[in-house]
Amino acid sequence: MSRVRRTGAGCRVLSILALLLAVQVHAAALPIMPAPTDAATHAAVGALLERAGDVLPSALQAQLPPLRLEVVDTLPAHVQGRQHAHRIRLPRRLVLAPAADGDADPALAALLHEIAHVLDARLRLSRDPRLLDLAGWQLRPRRFGLRNADNPLRDRSPDPYELHSPAEFVAVNFEHFLLDPDYRCRRPALHRHLAMRLGVDSEHAPLRPCADALPFVTASEHGDHPPLDALDPARVHAVEYLFAEPTHAPMSRWGHSMLRLVVCAPGRTPGPDCRFDLAHHRVLSFRAFVDDVQISSWRGLTGHYPSRLFVLPLSQVVEEYTQVELRGLRAVPLRLQQAEIAALIERAAQLHWNYDGRYSFLGNNCATETFKLLHDAVPRLASARLAAITPSGLLRKLERRGIADASVLADRDNAIRHGHLFPAADAHYQALFDVADGMLELPARDARAWLALEAGTRTPWLQRGDLRSTAALLVLEEAALRRAELRARDALKHRLLRTGDADAAAARDLAEEVLAAEGVLVRPAMLLARVPGYGLPQAEELTVAGERAAALDSARRERSGDLHARAQAMLPTALADELAVIRANVGGTAARLRRLSTGDAAS
Repeated sequence: MSRVRRTGAGCRVLSILALLLAVQVHAAALPIMPAPTDAATHAAVGALLERAGDVLPSALQAQLPPLRLEVVDTLPAHVQGRQHAHRIRLPRRLVLAPAADGDADPALAALLHEIAHVLDARLRLSRDPRLLDLAGWQLRPRRFGLRNADNPLRDRSPDPYELHSPAEFVAVNFEHFLLDPDYRCRRPALHRHLAMRLGVDSEHAPLRPCADALPFVTASEHGDHPPLDALDPARVHAVEYLFAEPTHAPMSRWGHSMLRLVVCAPGRTPGPDCRFDLAHHRVLSFRAFVDDVQISSWRGLTGHYPSRLFVLPLSQVVEEYTQVELRGLRAVPLRLQQAEIAALIERAAQLHWNYDGRYSFLGNNCATETFKLLHDAVPRLASARLAAITPSGLLRKLERRGIADASVLADRDNAIRHGHLFPAADAHYQALFDVADGMLELPARDARAWLALEAGTRTPWLQRGDLRSTAALLVLEEAALRRAELRARDALKHRLLRTGDADAAAARDLAEEVLAAEGVLVRPAMLLARVPGYGLPQAEELTVAGERAAALDSARRERSGDLHARAQAMLPTALADELAVIRANVGGTAARLRRLSTGDAAS
């Protein structure tokens, strides 16, 4: 019996040696030596190393130093692996765990994660300025060369642990770079940069085709655009710095920074004629999203409002600034190559779906956000030292560096004709007033005085002019309506903030519902809450996002209608009466204009 026992013990030793030898044979391509352990663990380690050898490109295997792999039971439950010097430790529970459903391989992901740390120590990936730009550790505009400690690209992350530090970001993305065939579609810029830095073929694994168009949620107030849209960078002819001129208001004293995308209409060959496809042009505008009824200057100064990248129709932006705020717009072309335009739009899409920043009037405003977008998207611009904290300051730097071509503004009439200049409407209103006044001798000295008259005083004059003067008066009356609606909005804001007012409380609840819906639409990642995925959403996710966005936009517009009706009843009597008269004026003047256009002189 004792001999048998000795013989049995000898067989067990030989079996372990055979397993060790087998592991070494499988791992021959990888310079990783497993530490001695029991037979079952060795078998699992051998299979794990074989899988790692299959996915780790040979160029990277050659850069690894000799490593020792230890399977231990001493790591905390939440820790998937640790690496120190030339030693990697993985938890036994992970190595021996049965295969998960689908393509998930947690043990392989953990091993690649720790291998990434080894490669990072050699290649200094986590200190690569370009990778830090793409990852989201953005430069501080006021302190050039220093980066923010936090990473605002929090939405749609494959693993929140990547935000812990640049080193962990590299390790997490290394896993997905090697294991996820959709990685190059979800994080295209990072995929290209990692492939270049790691010295591997970007086609190292079977890849699925990526869509040409990038998804954006368009924040249209009028509901005339589908909320979820797709933009193909190949259709963008040019990018322009869109500058809203300053006003005397404290928050707009230095203007506003935006980027205009000159998008060609479907079927048009990209070229200068795309400038006339105004209905397809889009504006990228970083703004504070005010998620309460009352705008607080203090909250705006101290970073309490979310910063969002709005994607807006150009027509809406032009109307907002030139007709409502009476501010001119300058569209200054940026000298960018087509590949740089594509990179800019790709970066904008990433921010649109992943960015969750905080707006600060002094430290993180529209100018600094626009600077960071240009800096991070286009490597050539990263060396141009464009950092600025005001929109006008950023425009000056773009012009001085030869990136922005301000010569298009030299001839004012030509600039207006080609859509490089959108003048504030007050000059236009004065010209229209002069037309009407020349025929009718209106009881006002200028357009501002005319619009300041009580609506009832203007009414009789609206029915006396010819076709040309009536058309001018109609535009002016529409301007009067917008001014009155702004006054009504301000009055309602104060009413909604009143405590102990049941009507105000009900309206405030409706307003908060509308704001909540708008908050989701300007933070698109929320459309995909509890839907698996990261980075740019892919086809199945976009189907879900499109359905949710359409339903939410429809509900928002319905709630806005309810709010408008309720708000109308809450207006002060004098203001409600004034609005009613102006609306009647607009309707009556439009009817008269139609009659005059048909030649009914008796009208």
